[in-house]
Amino acid sequence: MTDDILFTVDGHVATITLNRPAKLNAVTPEMSKAIVAAVQECNDSDTIRVVIVTGAGERAFCAGSDIKELDTYASPWQFRNRADYCDAIRKLLKPTIAAVNGYAFGGGLETSLSCDIRIASDNAQFAAPEIKLGWIGGGGMATFLAHSVGPSNAALMIMTGDPIPAEKALAWGLVSEVVPQADLLARARAIADVIASRAPIAAETAKLNLQAAFTMPQEQAIHYERDLQTICFATEDAAEGRAAFKEKRQPTFKRR
Repeated sequence: MTDDILFTVDGHVATITLNRPAKLNAVTPEMSKAIVAAVQECNDSDTIRVVIVTGAGERAFCAGSDIKELDTYASPWQFRNRADYCDAIRKLLKPTIAAVNGYAFGGGLETSLSCDIRIASDNAQFAAPEIKLGWIGGGGMATFLAHSVGPSNAALMIMTGDPIPAEKALAWGLVSEVVPQADLLARARAIADVIASRAPIAAETAKLNLQAAFTMPQEQAIHYERDLQTICFATEDAAEGRAAFKEKRQPTFKRR
């Protein structure tokens, strides 16, 4: 781990914090490797059920990749095959919440789009500014943005590179909620605690199911959903849920 990435676990909730506020939490190759390691720890854990991703400081969630570091790659092909932090976030098996404070630009926007749920502080701004520097995003920008805000709004953001404020992001469906900056992490934690109280295997399969809804033809996605439902139904947690319902008590889920 590097000091520029903080990884903490509190109960069933892990938090990955980009901790480079003086540089707007711009991500270096070392930070990418640390994020990959944190994701692996989350995936290997039976205790962690939800992951919050956020940025340190008041100015930025993440301003994307550190531009000054990009010329350190020996070739464009090495750049193409780098350890990418957005890829890493998408490999999380557990539900993820992006708590977006301040700027979410470039790879920062892609990082938030790689999470399942996005909430924003009232000072948040979102942008795909790569076109201003001569390239485009490469961490899933077009596909995730188009699915989130629609093709026309995605084109407007990607082709101009200009930012949109939090309230417009909410109106477009890019985020689920906008809250005062001081309340952002508390609200993210409250959502995380609710999800963590649910059956963990069901939450993880719900994540797979939502991903399939965007990538599979409709009939195939429905069949896949039925298979996932059957897998969940066969777990000990599902039996516990049914028993708790009959006995009028709260269930105790164990991820089994």
